[in-house]
Amino acid sequence: MRGTGRRAVALAGMGAAGALLLAGCLQNPSQGGAAGEGLAGFVDNAEADGDGVVTVLGAFGGQEADAFNASLADFEEESGIDVQYSSDQDFTNTIRQRTGAGQAPDVAIFPQPGGLLEQAEAGYVQPIDTYLDYDALDDTLVPGFLDAGRLNGRVYGAPMRMAVKSLVWYNQATYPAEGYSTEPADLDELAGIATQIRDSGTAPWCMGWNSDQATGWVGTDWIEEYMLRLWGPDVYDEWTSHEIPFDDERVIAAFDAFGELVLAEGNVAGGTQSVIATPFSEAILPAFADPPECFLERQGNFITGFMPEEVQADLDGSVGVFAFPPAVDGYEGQPILGGGDLAALMNGNDDDAIALMQFLTSPEFGGPWAQAGGWLSPHTTFDATQYPDDITRRTAEIVAEADVFRYDGSDLMPNAVGGGTFWTGMVEWLSGQKTAAQVTSDIEESWPAAEDGS
Repeated sequence: MRGTGRRAVALAGMGAAGALLLAGCLQNPSQGGAAGEGLAGFVDNAEADGDGVVTVLGAFGGQEADAFNASLADFEEESGIDVQYSSDQDFTNTIRQRTGAGQAPDVAIFPQPGGLLEQAEAGYVQPIDTYLDYDALDDTLVPGFLDAGRLNGRVYGAPMRMAVKSLVWYNQATYPAEGYSTEPADLDELAGIATQIRDSGTAPWCMGWNSDQATGWVGTDWIEEYMLRLWGPDVYDEWTSHEIPFDDERVIAAFDAFGELVLAEGNVAGGTQSVIATPFSEAILPAFADPPECFLERQGNFITGFMPEEVQADLDGSVGVFAFPPAVDGYEGQPILGGGDLAALMNGNDDDAIALMQFLTSPEFGGPWAQAGGWLSPHTTFDATQYPDDITRRTAEIVAEADVFRYDGSDLMPNAVGGGTFWTGMVEWLSGQKTAAQVTSDIEESWPAAEDGS
């Protein structure tokens, strides 16, 4: 029974992949090429093919790994495939070591697109158009999500989990009671609300950037939000891929726009000078003080895990959320900034691994993980009734209604920039040590030449 089920799924996956290859019906651009024009046929590894075992390497562990495995239980039962997941907190270095030693897993789940594209360029990842229905996948995903895994015209990974950053959180007991809008239409309206709050004697914004060695990453998110809203996804893509310089005048304009919010007297709880010293995990706490010391925080969906215990026990009754809105004269639509985990096939000859990838990247994956909390599907067609609370369903609805999704820009940039000079530059700018022009010029000079082919 087990073998029959496995073979049925494997044959279905092989037949689907073969039909797509032969018919050439996918719309993924540049199907005939690969990263650096170097891939011929299917990528392979040292694992046995067709043995009913699929090895998976990812970065998440603990309860998340338990929820991931629980989400695979029905698939394993029906297919007969044994999925063996390994967690490694040093995933980025481990995947490099394993591929370099010829010990790549069948499937790898990348927490950042940069690592995926590095492995794709080295020829270790199978393009998704050879085994997934690209158009069907693109139709159900949040618009623009697949672009995070694109290299030289082809896509090498598909999301199996989503994180959302373009969210504004507030205390249900205080913010609506003051009559402030819970659905501001644009940044001008949001700025008007902030002015009303400030004039009433309370800082409108809660904000904290401190994250030990990673201090400054919260600030990079703000610049990315403004880049998306002021200039749209095309310019955003040019910026994150270094097709335009980091010190482009449009980037400086994004700094200036954010500066109108964060540098204005009385706009941030504790004053601008407190932002760098305040841990990002504690920034929202003053919103729940009595009386509140601030009202709003722009932060990712993970922030609920840092809210007071009594708030977490009743999220639906305690917390509200809305999308960080678009700019009036900027991109015509609602963009969403976020992230996610991208699944990639590293054994294109294994029908079992293909079957797993088809399931992992489908709207059917993730029910038990969703019910456990802390997980969002990247598919707009995912059954939202499986989320444990209304606040999570509202978050998913915000993303589903978005016009475009873009991956966190610092995660798309070379690590020396996205996890280095961009972080430190934000601190230097906010503390007044350097101007936006100086900071962006410094970051531009730090961009590794090898990363963009210059």
